[in-house]
Amino acid sequence: MNEPVYQPAQAGGTMNKALKTILAVLVVLFIGAASFAGGFMTGRFVPALQQPSFPAQAATPSTDQQSATPQELQTLFIPFWEAWNVIHDQYVDQPVDDVKLMQGAVRGMMESLGDKHTSYMDPVNFQQANDSLAGEYEGIGAYVDTGGDFLTIQSPIPGSPAEKAGLRAGDVIVKINDKDMTGVDPEVARQQVLGPAGSVVHLTVARKGEEALLEFDVTRDKIVIKSATGKMLDNGIAYIQVTTFGDKTSAELTQALTDVLAQNPKGIILDLRNNGGGYVQTAIEVASQFLDQGVVMYEQYGDGNRTTYDVQPGGMATDIPMVVLINEGSASASEIVAGALQDYGRATLVGMTSYGKGSVQNWIPLSDDQGAVRVTVAKWLTPNGRTIHQKGLTPDVSVPMTEEDYLNKLDPQLDAAIETLLVLLGGGPLPTSVPTATPVP
Repeated sequence: MNEPVYQPAQAGGTMNKALKTILAVLVVLFIGAASFAGGFMTGRFVPALQQPSFPAQAATPSTDQQSATPQELQTLFIPFWEAWNVIHDQYVDQPVDDVKLMQGAVRGMMESLGDKHTSYMDPVNFQQANDSLAGEYEGIGAYVDTGGDFLTIQSPIPGSPAEKAGLRAGDVIVKINDKDMTGVDPEVARQQVLGPAGSVVHLTVARKGEEALLEFDVTRDKIVIKSATGKMLDNGIAYIQVTTFGDKTSAELTQALTDVLAQNPKGIILDLRNNGGGYVQTAIEVASQFLDQGVVMYEQYGDGNRTTYDVQPGGMATDIPMVVLINEGSASASEIVAGALQDYGRATLVGMTSYGKGSVQNWIPLSDDQGAVRVTVAKWLTPNGRTIHQKGLTPDVSVPMTEEDYLNKLDPQLDAAIETLLVLLGGGPLPTSVPTATPVP
């Protein structure tokens, strides 16, 4: 999940309200994305002789429909209006819901781009997405991937009902309350997982390495996400955990650093495991707490242009030795921060290869409270020009978590991070500045 960019949508014309909404959304988005798609059909073609009640071809767009469509798009939109008319004239269950038709058309347009991170969010989904980044919502407490055939756990939030129940990054939800999710839109499945605090949802999960399906009863709760916390470990090591990149993260990280730095730590472990990402700007602010100069990331756009995000001055922990923990659930904004720290040699990465989401999405609200479109607008590069999209970041020290580790509540990755940091502390003088990264060609 990346930084939402809000910009107003426009509507107009002399049609009825439903028609206004449909055309405003479809035309604006067509111009912006240069793409339009219908859905798909299953079934069989029925010749006209077997259809005594209806015409054998779709109705030609009406004069009002044509005049409501911009002239340069009238020919292109003829199939759309024909399909619209067929639904209203021939579909068996009348009346149809024009708002749902409009939402379905927008959803299909987004899906036609073939990018799992570009999608339509209906009003409920849009509100839920904003609630989660604001730090509160009701559910099981897990970041999920809706881009595949099934809803997949990207990372459980530390301390959440999902984590306590035993769900892990990569778990594929194949049934919800014993209902098979085969063929069900993962976004629809996600809404079925959400629910009021105190209620129980039964999840059937396929897990890599497990032959049999796994069953979990998860009691939903009000998820209040404390996005950054800190504490002191043994041997003078400070431990900072960042669980998301939301509205409150920068302030909470500043407080956590203030608390631990007051105790004069020798080194810091930054834990980004199971952090599914969040706002781009928050990622820049977090990275800037540990870097004193240079570029944090580049955004590379489709037209070849590039935006550079520089370190913000005033970081609180720019010269203390550090190790960063990552795993399969570290995604998006987490990878921005970890990638920059790795490129500069500022931190050693310990754990497992990260998720590999290296694209940037804008969230653009639509008119009349009709949700938003989430559109991939760029891919990001680390300071040295690396892309992690569908690759992930490779840790400097690879440490897996075994089934036995989970069952016995062991954390060999944190143990390895502590050991690595102690080696760094004993290996020579502490760094006094951040080296300059190789610029992107």
